[in-house]
Amino acid sequence: MPIIFVEPVIDKSVRLLCLRPYPGHKKGCPNFGKRDICPPNCPLIDEVFDLSKPVVAVWTSFNLESHRERMKSKHPNWSRRQLDCCLYWQGGVNKNLRRNVEYNLERYIFFNGEKNLIATYIPEAMGVNVTETMKNVGVILEWPPEKIVNKVAFVGVKLTGGGN
Repeated sequence: MPIIFVEPVIDKSVRLLCLRPYPGHKKGCPNFGKRDICPPNCPLIDEVFDLSKPVVAVWTSFNLESHRERMKSKHPNWSRRQLDCCLYWQGGVNKNLRRNVEYNLERYIFFNGEKNLIATYIPEAMGVNVTETMKNVGVILEWPPEKIVNKVAFVGVKLTGGGN
């Protein structure tokens, strides 16, 4: 269960990735502007996290390549898009990430006993360039993922008072 200290790379333009068309959604994600955890409704990370205090990345990895091979043996006529479809694996990966974050929140020695911790499971919605943030600490994420999918959450101290 990997974790590492990070300095989030703030880039508000990553929030616009949600508007990129994908199959079945020519205007991008249908949740954009509708859910509080989605842009533009979601606050930026520096409006929620106290970035003067440590932030850690917690992540989980999923072997998409192995999954694709298993699915291909079960469904030899499926297209690549069907084989990679996140509906078959994303729920388990998200559950594993939440478990990793909860485990670490219970045992955090990184925050010197700080109790006011917060986690985000969608840091891009908060304006964080996750790929660049992880690259800066030596963790290279495939984008788009071909072999390994890495789901990343950030944990830090909740901002109190008037903001940064």
